[in-house]
Amino acid sequence: MNFRKKNRLYALTLMFFLASVVGFGQTNNAGKKPAPWFSDELIRPRMRVIIDNDFSGDPDGLFQLVHHLLSPSVEIRAIIGSHLKAGDPFDPSNVTAANAKKKVDEVLALMNLGKSFPVFQGSNAALESDSVPQHSDAANAIIQEAMRNDTKLPLYVVCGAGLTDLASALLIKPEIASRLTLIWIGGPEYVELAPPPPGYTSLEYNLGIDIKAGQVVFNKSRIPVWQIPRSSYRQVLIPYSSLVLKVKGQGKIGAYLTGNLERIMKLAIQYNFNIGETYVIGDSPLVLLTALQSSFEADPSSSRYVLRPAPLINSQGLYEVNTTGRNIRVYTELDCSLLLEDFFSKLSLFGQSK
Repeated sequence: MNFRKKNRLYALTLMFFLASVVGFGQTNNAGKKPAPWFSDELIRPRMRVIIDNDFSGDPDGLFQLVHHLLSPSVEIRAIIGSHLKAGDPFDPSNVTAANAKKKVDEVLALMNLGKSFPVFQGSNAALESDSVPQHSDAANAIIQEAMRNDTKLPLYVVCGAGLTDLASALLIKPEIASRLTLIWIGGPEYVELAPPPPGYTSLEYNLGIDIKAGQVVFNKSRIPVWQIPRSSYRQVLIPYSSLVLKVKGQGKIGAYLTGNLERIMKLAIQYNFNIGETYVIGDSPLVLLTALQSSFEADPSSSRYVLRPAPLINSQGLYEVNTTGRNIRVYTELDCSLLLEDFFSKLSLFGQSK
């Protein structure tokens, strides 16, 4: 075979390879287009994402939301505002999911994205039983997207808080478990992988929002899980110097993100709690493990994980050994440099596009 024919064959093979792994040639629905500050001739969506987070709580979820909205390789199919634990100091109301949805609407308005993405309110309350769902628009949206047969793009449900809405969707329609991957920020350390932090609580924050939902996902379902436990999500530290230098001046959305974080810093000072000069934006690995996957053999190749049997979660929110558990990914090291550099760069590009 001559050189020209070999090159033609190689190009054709590469085209079909790309079509199979990234959905090359598929069209996007209105409102799900790549970020306009990137050329869609170069970057197109290669996965579907449903974002589920407690946006009325810790402002780290707002950083994750903005970062995902700025990422053209993900097709955001739904954004869910989920609830906090009852009496949470961030939002002690009994309508925290409704307030979370309002936060999403604020972000979209500030970014001039209007109604570009479907936004749903999750349940305002945790599961009362591990066999009875909390019906909500959010749970229905997860089911509807998971059951689609008109796309080959893989579906990730990325959760930065409790698992109520996904657990409810699983209880309503168990067959969605084989049609998506959960990426979850939550769960305590695995002591054989990492020691707990000083002054730790045995019940990790996100799992504590809804322990029964965690039991549905881990104990009763076969859903694929990529877990980022407390020992890993605490690695994502943004220094206040970078917040001032690289975020605060980036238009309305940069000021909004900074203001929300500075509000927490001021409250901490009022209560004589010294948080220092860094802040954990622990929900942002949801972007790292989706939008920033490697080009070929798509995977979060710059971060490290171990495969281990999914544990059972008991009524106290602690792990118990499950020798028959399916293997899940537990991420142990995150590429924070890639994550933060991409965030700062996209914020700057977004500002320049205005």
